[in-house]
Amino acid sequence: MKILIVNTSDVSGGASVAARRLVEALNNNGVEARMLVRERLSDCSFVTLMPGKWQQKWNFLWERLRIFTSNLFSRKNLFTVSIANTGQDITCTKEFRDADIIHLHWINQGMLSLRNVEKILHSGKPVVWTMHDMWQLTAICHYAHECDRFTAQCGKCPFLRFKHETDLSRKVFLMKQKMLSGATVRFVAVSTWLHREAQRSSLLGGRDISVVPNVLSLSRFRLFPRDESRRILGISHKYVVMFGAARIDNDIKGFRFLREAFQYIIDKGLLPKEDLCLMLFGGIKDDSLLHDFPVHYLYNGYVKGDDTLSMMYSAANCVVSSSLYETFGQTLIEALACGCLPVTFDNSGQTDIVRHRENGYLARWKDPKSLAEGITWAALDGVTDRMELRRDVMERYSERVVARQYMDIYKSMK
Repeated sequence: MKILIVNTSDVSGGASVAARRLVEALNNNGVEARMLVRERLSDCSFVTLMPGKWQQKWNFLWERLRIFTSNLFSRKNLFTVSIANTGQDITCTKEFRDADIIHLHWINQGMLSLRNVEKILHSGKPVVWTMHDMWQLTAICHYAHECDRFTAQCGKCPFLRFKHETDLSRKVFLMKQKMLSGATVRFVAVSTWLHREAQRSSLLGGRDISVVPNVLSLSRFRLFPRDESRRILGISHKYVVMFGAARIDNDIKGFRFLREAFQYIIDKGLLPKEDLCLMLFGGIKDDSLLHDFPVHYLYNGYVKGDDTLSMMYSAANCVVSSSLYETFGQTLIEALACGCLPVTFDNSGQTDIVRHRENGYLARWKDPKSLAEGITWAALDGVTDRMELRRDVMERYSERVVARQYMDIYKSMK
């Protein structure tokens, strides 16, 4: 069985990492899998770069330009939505022809257009499509936030300045309807929450949708002794909290709630200020959100190497995910594999991973006080058997477990 996994990149973003790890898991479990991308940043032998570098750049820019003009020349939400008006035909590639099953993942920003996807769906090859956000079930947005127009028919989109029923989102919505009409495709949601949202949507409601979590390579994320990790990293604080994201200052990541939570901890004397340290990793463009931060912090930028990341998780008492919405929660399972407790909001995909006060803490949504209580719990009363946290992840998210779930899906489609 030959599987072709299609994703925009092999490294950039959570979906890219998840897709690449799945390819590795499948190959390690007897399935021949390859990955086709428009942006290759790794040296993995199973990753193939689409030809036409300048065409790909133009596709990316043309989609953004179309969004920019449709949004009355405003840069706001320029990367919050995708319209898939440009892309490349992959059906003519050797990788596509050789594959028994085509497995789509995150294909936006000039990788595939809706017409390209439609051609794939009607190529005669079985197609699986894993959803890493809400884009497949809405018209143009990756997260609908509190808008539920996708349950009927998108239009008058809150992410566009031009407020009209027949706006760009309505046009793309109708194109997606046409694309999916008569097509046989097996959708996969990475969490129960995303599955529930997909079933609510008018585009995907009633379709056969499976739930399969992202995979984690336990050989890459290891549990190190906490004291030794802190010594190597140069951390002397008693309580270490970790936070990471591709863009820390992205509003959807909810960093402001973490800041307010720390302020609450200090104001109420829940933990001594001098004992607290926030360890950050990822990208940030607007560092003003770190000015006059309530506690000491260490910013590590983008972390290269799973050993370094494992040591950071191992050094921390907890990792916080204060995202408004999270389809899965990759940092949470990485942290658990390293014996670090997750503290997160009780909403969306994180609830599949965290069992309240058993292997982490589920705080009330958008409530900094509740988040502060979770951090305090992890610091003072959290689970002490770190190896048990790792065993739990192994049973639910290991390469063998997740690869087998996808293998069952593939076999059912042949």
